[in-house]
Amino acid sequence: MTNNHWLLPEGIEEILPEAAKRIERVRHDLLRLYRGWGYELVMPPFIEYLESLLTGTGNDLDLQTFKLTDQLSGRTMGLRADMTPQVALIDAHVLNRKAPTRLCYIGTVLRTRPLELGGSRSPIQVGVELYGHTGPESDVEIIRLMMASLDTVGLDDVLLDLGHVGIFRGLAKDAGLDAHQEAQMFDILQRKSVPELNEFLADCQVPDAARSRLAALCELTGDESVLSRAEEMFKGAGAEVFDALNALRSVADLLKERIPDLKIHYDLAELRGYHYHSGVVFAAYSIGLGKAIAQGGRYDNLGLGDVVSRPATGFSADLHQWVGLSGISTTPYAPGILAPWGNDAGLLEKIDVLRQSGERVIQELPGLDVDQSSGCDRRLILQDNHWEVVSI
Repeated sequence: MTNNHWLLPEGIEEILPEAAKRIERVRHDLLRLYRGWGYELVMPPFIEYLESLLTGTGNDLDLQTFKLTDQLSGRTMGLRADMTPQVALIDAHVLNRKAPTRLCYIGTVLRTRPLELGGSRSPIQVGVELYGHTGPESDVEIIRLMMASLDTVGLDDVLLDLGHVGIFRGLAKDAGLDAHQEAQMFDILQRKSVPELNEFLADCQVPDAARSRLAALCELTGDESVLSRAEEMFKGAGAEVFDALNALRSVADLLKERIPDLKIHYDLAELRGYHYHSGVVFAAYSIGLGKAIAQGGRYDNLGLGDVVSRPATGFSADLHQWVGLSGISTTPYAPGILAPWGNDAGLLEKIDVLRQSGERVIQELPGLDVDQSSGCDRRLILQDNHWEVVSI
């Protein structure tokens, strides 16, 4: 009978030494990048009272959150499934600054289910958030930093997918869809099912002009010409739709100025994070890989209860996934120095001096016959009452 005591739960993985080295190297490089752009590191708690953890996030994150009872207070607590809302609360409730605030974070999150088949339930989430500004300039800064992050990790063959949730919201409003119908249509658009969409709109008895505009969403995907086609196909729609289109065009124009060789794909039916995003949404795709490797957008109306949230935009990704895709390597451990076991004051002092100088010193443990050198190329020996390093 197989012993299953040491099996990890599905979607939960351990990180072994070599992978841990790569992740730590990338983490260090990313934090250095973010510091250079003015982003401050924050470390939200892994567990919080549920009402704080889920403030403003909607039902999706509620279903993704592991819940347990606090033995001290009797209140329900949750393990974070996404750090973005926590960071928004830090900005609005703890820092409470007037000027724009730039924050970054890296840490493990835990989810009840993976976001995709075979995915991790314990990704290492990395992200940056910019609070306190509503214009396209801050969206562009975040997208540029996302692309710089991917370049830092060694992922440079990337396609940027751009959309704006305000377009769909405006069209749904013009069509008179109620909240339930809007949610149904959102689900259909995620599947890009045109027959199902047409059937749904017919059942809702949507006026012909509004139906045509909503049905067009599935067609409006491709290069920059999508924006001009949308302006034609959405004629008669309310100002909210064209405000969103203009905001999307402004972001795209600024991006072309700042990153001329950036590959941009437009998808007006892309509603990633629809339940809390309020403006431009974006995702980065590695060419040849059919899933997003980073995603983000604007969320100006997160809804933090009695705390006033500020305009915000940001992105997040799974650091573990990035490292796996990049194939980034690390330098092997430097050869070390093998020291004998002993309590001799001179020996211990010499070991301390060597370690403080950056050397890797491994002291043997008594009672073992196995080789304990662990890649050491030198040995510490006593010569003429002095401890000296010699080659092995």
